[in-house]
Amino acid sequence: MEEAKVSGLENLEERKLQEIEHSRRRRTILQGYERHIDTVAEEQVKDPSHLIRDPEAFKKHFSNIKFYSVTASSETYYQDWLRARCAGKRVLDYCCGSGENALFATHCGGDTIGIDISPEGIENARLNAAREGVEKTCKFEVMDAEATRFPDSAFDVVVEYGALHHLDLNRAMRELRRIMKPDGEMICIEALRHNPLIHFYRKMTPHLRTAWEVSHILTVDDLARARAYFREVDARFFHLAALAAVPFRKTHWFHPLRRFLDRVDRVLLKNDWIGRYAWIMVFTLAKPRKQASGQSPATARA
Repeated sequence: MEEAKVSGLENLEERKLQEIEHSRRRRTILQGYERHIDTVAEEQVKDPSHLIRDPEAFKKHFSNIKFYSVTASSETYYQDWLRARCAGKRVLDYCCGSGENALFATHCGGDTIGIDISPEGIENARLNAAREGVEKTCKFEVMDAEATRFPDSAFDVVVEYGALHHLDLNRAMRELRRIMKPDGEMICIEALRHNPLIHFYRKMTPHLRTAWEVSHILTVDDLARARAYFREVDARFFHLAALAAVPFRKTHWFHPLRRFLDRVDRVLLKNDWIGRYAWIMVFTLAKPRKQASGQSPATARA
């Protein structure tokens, strides 16, 4: 209770309590790095077994992580984006989970903090920071992402991975607009809901996610909503044909097959209509539409 008061997490809405409970279950099973565990051996995180606290529960509650074996192209894209921007900048890992992106930004020279509504996630993030030897320079705090405790215009760079569909998007956009500097930039990595086969899989695996999460997976129409808060919104689409490589992720065929399918995706997903059926959308936000001096909060939130 005291931690909740300090973190501003008392009197939360039911949907947020459900998210905390869902995260608690997952974060007590796995310490992090899930995107780099169930893949070809040379791409796995070092000593993955040390991160898995309950192997049987891991099989059930992380059965979908095999799909992240094909995300090398989107990972490279957003990490190159961060690498070009983080050095000497104030960086926020927004809804940081177990903190992997905050750690990456710190290694890129950022003055970094990660926030998450899950105390278990923050504890894992701190353990992972110690594991990578950056616990003194990369900080983590329990915080509600829709109502942070940061001052206005606090951050140069923000990164979020798979978090916006856990939130009320308008509340999140308002808060991000407030805490980002006028010349600040943000990169978001989010799943898309348009592909009927992918979304059917989500509905058939309710133990992997909350009901709120399933019903709030982003669409390309949400880019228009983001433009109400940011003057510049740009998107790229990843991983449609590449999903066919997932069954081969533990074989010697995996790398050449994934490279070939990534090339197919680069051609297919240039078309925005086809792009909406991809699994992942990576989009950037810049030039936040700041509240004008004397403008009322109600007007700013319109």
